[in-house]
Amino acid sequence: MFRIKKLDIFIAKQFGLLFLAAFVICQFVLMMQFLWRYVDELIGKGLSMDVLAQFFWYMGIMLMPQAFPLAILLSSLITFGNLGESSELTAIKAAGISLMQAMRSLIVITVATACVSFYFQEVIGPRAFISFQQLLISMKQTNPEVEIPEGIFYAGIPNCNLYVQKKDMDRGVLYGIMIYRMNGGYEDAAVILADSGRIQTTAEKKHLLLTLWSGEWFENMRQSGMGINANVPYRRETFSTKKILLDFDSGFNMAEMGEISTDARSKGLSRIVHDLDSIREFNDSVGHQNYREAQQLTFSRPPLLKGDSARVYKEVAGKSELFDSLYQKQSAEQKQRIVTQAMNDLQMTLNNMDYKAEWSYWLNRDERMHVMEAINKFTLSLSCIIFFFIGAPLGAIIRKGGLGVPVIISVIVFIVFYILDNTGMRMARIDEWTVWFGKLLGTAVLTPIAVFFTYKANKDSTVFNMDLYRSIAMRMLGLRTKRSIMSKEVVIEDPHYEEDGNRLTAISQQTANYMEQHKLLRWPNPIVVFFRPGDDQEIARINDELETTIEDLSYSRDKRVIALLNRYPVIATHAHTRPFQRKWLNVVTGLFLPTGIFFYCRMIRFRFRLYKDLQHILTNNRKLVTRIGELLEKR
Repeated sequence: MFRIKKLDIFIAKQFGLLFLAAFVICQFVLMMQFLWRYVDELIGKGLSMDVLAQFFWYMGIMLMPQAFPLAILLSSLITFGNLGESSELTAIKAAGISLMQAMRSLIVITVATACVSFYFQEVIGPRAFISFQQLLISMKQTNPEVEIPEGIFYAGIPNCNLYVQKKDMDRGVLYGIMIYRMNGGYEDAAVILADSGRIQTTAEKKHLLLTLWSGEWFENMRQSGMGINANVPYRRETFSTKKILLDFDSGFNMAEMGEISTDARSKGLSRIVHDLDSIREFNDSVGHQNYREAQQLTFSRPPLLKGDSARVYKEVAGKSELFDSLYQKQSAEQKQRIVTQAMNDLQMTLNNMDYKAEWSYWLNRDERMHVMEAINKFTLSLSCIIFFFIGAPLGAIIRKGGLGVPVIISVIVFIVFYILDNTGMRMARIDEWTVWFGKLLGTAVLTPIAVFFTYKANKDSTVFNMDLYRSIAMRMLGLRTKRSIMSKEVVIEDPHYEEDGNRLTAISQQTANYMEQHKLLRWPNPIVVFFRPGDDQEIARINDELETTIEDLSYSRDKRVIALLNRYPVIATHAHTRPFQRKWLNVVTGLFLPTGIFFYCRMIRFRFRLYKDLQHILTNNRKLVTRIGELLEKR
């Protein structure tokens, strides 16, 4: 039965305070990153404080589910890092409490946080998204002279399409202006071209004043009662300066819902599931209709052909008679008309197919976005639990608290998750990957990592023991460690100087014989190195005798003896013979040429180094034997 213990309360308090602080920091960072996307909509619009407050409020609510996982990762890592650094985690384990038992209160809190995250995405998030988008559209319509883009038509002004080639924001001047006014519909459209101009808002903020320079005005003069195909007179005006007043309410007004409510991000899970049936049914009907139209696609009789040319076209379309023989019977003018009509029909068909393909793509994209949003509600909530089982075990393993190492690890883990999730989302959105694969990529990668870290932390593994990795790297790269022998503060028994002196003399003789026999400065045979067994037992025996002598002399009170002992090199007794002690590893290394060359060159380096080390040992032995003789004479 689960009972709350003092340890649960103690760990929960530490985690809770860190979680609140981490959540505020993460929320602030995410909001600042999100704010850069919409900074143009906020600057120079004259928005009131309540509008800005609504903007940041809705933005903060939408980003809360993203801040939960990162805050849990950082706070859990710091919590268990602090416990490990202060040896409290060691005391907990010494009391017979496993890591999973110590984590149980935080597991409950994390699961509750995941449920809160799901509730935000299901209920509060869609409402906040609708309000945010509605607010954003209204903000974009405020002061359109700032909002007008370069190089594309701007339709934010009622009954008017405005094109600007270039803007000078410092002077407030627009260049290369093209305006389509449609007060009476497309039949009464007016086209205005100007070299430059300026757009300003009137004092009552109900109209826009356009001041244009060096331009032309083209306008239809349509009269009532004229048919659609009637010839419509028009007027043309050339001007050096022209002022136009356009109706536009530039005061802040909330935009209509419009298409915002159809966005997948504005819906809860139940509505997404409900709408998906309708979307799929509609997409299937469109696909079937396009398929039927493609099957029924036939050439129709061209209106430009009459008589024999129409008969030729009809026979070609409906019978199997060869086109070339019929085509050659026609006159040059008829041939030209047939080719022109065929090209026009083909271009029309291609345009129709491109339009249908583009429409089908956006219909399928809408379906994918709904499925992705439904999956995202679960994966984002599940990431809270995954991040906890990454952060807490990592903190217990590295045992480093504070804001140093935990922050670095948290940022790395979150960046990996963000890249995987964002890449999967983009690839699924453009239909390069399946939706399930794209949206579950980040979760599928981090879940095994969380299981691995939790298992290693429960087993008290040294997976992040930096000293172990440093030692392996130094052995791989051939880096040596320095000998460090300190004078003993308390010496119970003095070294056996006479025996040690005789032993050093014998070691010197053995070393000289070894150097003469093995020829260390010669390159070894690669076949012997990688494919034949064997090891250098002689140098290992010499090194063992030397280390035993050094160990005995380290109890000396003489500072000169200690100094000479620290000059002895640390010998690598196997690296000069072959890369590995296991025969099969040497064979595999030798067969793979790049690694074989690397380890062969490494072995040659160790042979040169061993030669220098043995020379240094001979020199140091002579000095140490002389010093031992001086100490024996003083007795």
